[in-house]
Amino acid sequence: MYQVVPGGAGGTITDVIPKQKHSKDTRPLVGAGVIGLVLVIAAVTAWCYYIASLRKAELLKTQLLDLNKDGYIIRNQGGSIVFRMDFRSGTLDLDSCSKEGEILSCGRTTDRNLNFFIETVRPKDTVQCYRVRWEELVPDIPVEHAMTYKFAHWYGGAVSAIQHWPISISGQQAPKPFVTSDIYSNRNEFGGILESYWLSSNATAIKINNSVPFHLGWNDTEKTMYFQARYNDSPFKPNPGEAPCAELSYRVCVGLDVTSIHKYMVRRYFNKPNKVPAKAMFRHPIWSTWSLHKTDIDQEKLLTYAANIRKYNFNCSHLELDDRYTSRYGDFEFDTTKFPNASAMFQKLKSDGFLMSLWIHPFVNYDSENFHTCVERGLFVREPTGRLPALVRWWNGIGGILDFTNPEARDWFSSQLRSLRSRYGVSSFKFDAGETNYLPWKFSTRTPIRDPSFFTRRYTEMAIPYNDRAELRSGYQSQNISCFFRPIDRDSVWGYELGLKSLIPTVLTISILGYQFILPDMIGGNAYLNRTDGNRALPDRELYIRWLELSAFMPSMQFSIPPWEYDNEVVEIARKYTALHQSIVAPRVLELAGEVLDTGDPIIRPLWWIATGDETAYKIDSQFLIGDDLMVAPVLEPGKQERDIYLPTGHWISYKGERYDIKKPRHLTDYPVDLDEIAYFVWV
Repeated sequence: MYQVVPGGAGGTITDVIPKQKHSKDTRPLVGAGVIGLVLVIAAVTAWCYYIASLRKAELLKTQLLDLNKDGYIIRNQGGSIVFRMDFRSGTLDLDSCSKEGEILSCGRTTDRNLNFFIETVRPKDTVQCYRVRWEELVPDIPVEHAMTYKFAHWYGGAVSAIQHWPISISGQQAPKPFVTSDIYSNRNEFGGILESYWLSSNATAIKINNSVPFHLGWNDTEKTMYFQARYNDSPFKPNPGEAPCAELSYRVCVGLDVTSIHKYMVRRYFNKPNKVPAKAMFRHPIWSTWSLHKTDIDQEKLLTYAANIRKYNFNCSHLELDDRYTSRYGDFEFDTTKFPNASAMFQKLKSDGFLMSLWIHPFVNYDSENFHTCVERGLFVREPTGRLPALVRWWNGIGGILDFTNPEARDWFSSQLRSLRSRYGVSSFKFDAGETNYLPWKFSTRTPIRDPSFFTRRYTEMAIPYNDRAELRSGYQSQNISCFFRPIDRDSVWGYELGLKSLIPTVLTISILGYQFILPDMIGGNAYLNRTDGNRALPDRELYIRWLELSAFMPSMQFSIPPWEYDNEVVEIARKYTALHQSIVAPRVLELAGEVLDTGDPIIRPLWWIATGDETAYKIDSQFLIGDDLMVAPVLEPGKQERDIYLPTGHWISYKGERYDIKKPRHLTDYPVDLDEIAYFVWV
């Protein structure tokens, strides 16, 4: 009934075919085949990985930039590496990266999500720029990139107590807040004029975005500068309602040469003045009471000082009455003991042809009559909760500091200045201080500010109504205030630490940061006790003369210690150089000052401005240019009546009438320069 079939699913096999066993001779062939198959698979896998790697490598390139997991490099058109940045806050997960057009973007590090991109932009044929942003998505994680500076000489950033040109970095510094500070009192901090901008001799520039909570550090062993963004343990604050997620964003631009790339950056990223200050400030010296009398000034001494200016036949842009003409700091009334008849004094000075300027500051000491008023009206910067005014210590005591983000505080301060102007005919003011180190580490203002240095910007705005003759010593994004800026007080010494040798590097640095109307502080320095060579009451005579000669080639001159405190020879030298400044320097400077409004180009320029490929010119810190055609080489060493001078290629005529027609740069060794001379050359 049932049929048995061979094989079936579950059936019975009736015909069994015995298995054949492989002989020992065939086993090696099978093994070889397996190995061969494995090798083929491995080769195919390796080839696929190689192709994928090539595609990924191509993906992470954009024109002259190469991105890798640890950083990126930028090459110039010739293929040379001109910029390198390493990532110190994480390693990119390259599998999270993609390329769309000229934008490389990544979404992860090896351990967290983030937003990262580099966009290549070519704004003009001769410039290539890269927009970089690393944004953390988790609060309180700092972002840090490390820029290698060994490829070139670098310039910019901030003024400093020990100023070199180019920047000279020594030691190690963990990233610290990049904010304005009084470097006379805090000599290891960043100075009162500061911008997050650097320029290199290999035609590369970097500008940190103003929104970044920026901290700067360095390591001279590794030849790196650390660019860090953070909110933790920092005076920077996120916008109200925002989480403290750090973002480091900046632009790197590469050009054909250092001069052209700087011109591009200034035109693109810097504010520019909208007017030129009073022409008299460029032509005639300012005279200040400070170095000569310090706080021991009174009505009789001021009138005698003014009379001597006329007696010795000197011109005067304006006369500056410095600290201390009030009885308490924060008052705006004259001390009647020291100035028994201020109104008559000002009338006398006006009739003698003097315009007057007064020293002013943002502090109101606790013993001032105005302190209670400012507390009641909420005009001071406050402690972090905003409930109480913050007391701050400054070089003249303890008090409150006016909150210039508060419209009421601005109006109150402005009304005090207007009152002084209308009551005494004051022409302008010397605005002292303004640096952020005089704010509490943690503070609150009426209008919240993310960047403490924005307080400096707000303070400098108070000078705008007086910018014809106003003077500021601090600045941040303040190039358009359109008044004279001066570096912090100089000591009466020869060296690079706030001395005569620091003057040219400081002025060049301020110029590169976009501030072109520069008042190079008082001739001879401030003659502070224990900070004057020889510990004399007056600056060293030779130092004073060399300082005077150098100042004659700056945009403006300022006397305090007068030349008649020395002898007739010094008086004659001072007359010679104030006349030279008026006849030769001021016309050139005023012409360049008009151009600044459109271009932002420096008035005082480094030698490399006209010698862009000259390695020696990149390092010259004791010579400078006024425009492109007047080169100045002062003597800056004691006991010297000669100096080495570097002449770039060109046709030059010296102040002695010597002609140099040179097709390549030339060193003039031990060029003679008498005590009453300063070497200068005109390009023809």
